[in-house]
Amino acid sequence: MDKFGNLNTDIPFDVLSRLPTKDLVELKFVSKGWHQLVTDPSFIQVQSQRIQPLSGFFFQQRFQWCQDDIVIINYIPMKWEGAELHKKVFDFLPQDVVLLTSCNGLFCCRSCFPFEQPAIFVCNPLNKEWIKLDWAEPDKEKSIALAFDPFQDFSDNSANFKLVSVSQSETEQEEFYFSFEIYSSKTRSWKLSKEICWCNSNLYKNKGVFIGGILHWLTDGDQILTFNVENEFAWLISAPLPAMELNSVPESCIGESKGCLHYIMISEEGLHVWFLEDYFDCKWSMKHCKTLAAMEQEHGQFFYNLQERVKQRLTGNPWMDPLAFKDGVLLLRVSNTIYLYHIERCKMDEVCDISKFGTNSMFCPTVLPYSMSLVPLLNKA
Repeated sequence: MDKFGNLNTDIPFDVLSRLPTKDLVELKFVSKGWHQLVTDPSFIQVQSQRIQPLSGFFFQQRFQWCQDDIVIINYIPMKWEGAELHKKVFDFLPQDVVLLTSCNGLFCCRSCFPFEQPAIFVCNPLNKEWIKLDWAEPDKEKSIALAFDPFQDFSDNSANFKLVSVSQSETEQEEFYFSFEIYSSKTRSWKLSKEICWCNSNLYKNKGVFIGGILHWLTDGDQILTFNVENEFAWLISAPLPAMELNSVPESCIGESKGCLHYIMISEEGLHVWFLEDYFDCKWSMKHCKTLAAMEQEHGQFFYNLQERVKQRLTGNPWMDPLAFKDGVLLLRVSNTIYLYHIERCKMDEVCDISKFGTNSMFCPTVLPYSMSLVPLLNKA
């Protein structure tokens, strides 16, 4: 084993680079040779460009009537076996943070309110590396998204990324529009884009889903805000089904699977999943459709009387809510219980009651998918 680990050939490189990141984290301790290989920048670059399986979801709650932030961050692994939730994944950072967005193994976070030393952090929780950015004008309601493509944005032994800060403004004619400010890790500076996008809706869940060079934000008005990070072009995509056509108020989220944008909706009519075939023609195709009665029949150990209960709203929150979607897996809340729903396999795993998350607040929680990455983040002086 030691001899194999010290071989300076392409065979170990090719074999190990095909393994999932979570396996490499342990294998790099097999020998000095393997450790040197797994931590080599050229190996990380090749391995990061292979599709990584979904590792799990990060979950952070918010208070509805309180300005202070909830500092507890929970991690839900994909292979859920009733273990305790992981709560200390981001303890390597110098202060408590609020999660903003995730992208290909990296996370963007901000300081918790009340602010003492406000900052924005971009970090990799696997190798515990991070970059700190000054936050000159802290605004806890501002949406900041992260754009990182391991196929294009890995050079100089570090990840090159961009942050896109979205602001909504109002004209004297009471018309609303979004503007975009962009941070580049290459230039280490912010710039205001000339692009604006007219929209009267507000940003909603899953802030900043990055797919194929384009960021996507779900709004509360049957539209998805999109922004091409390279050419700085923004436009709106209509939802596949307007809410007004339904008998009840639907709950939705967006996510990525197989390189395509997906739109998930739950209403009295059931669970519907679409994927976007064409951006410019706004062509959606149905991928999955299941009535609530069918879901109740398949997963009777979890659900009962679903259709009637979906009509109910507890303290203003939906009874059944799709929280996040990635690679065919939906993190779903039903009443006070969290589930992992593997849509294509019709498999349901119960995670836990929300009381296990540290508080009982379910006001717009931040839920982010996570795929492990070995990509380093180096502070460049």
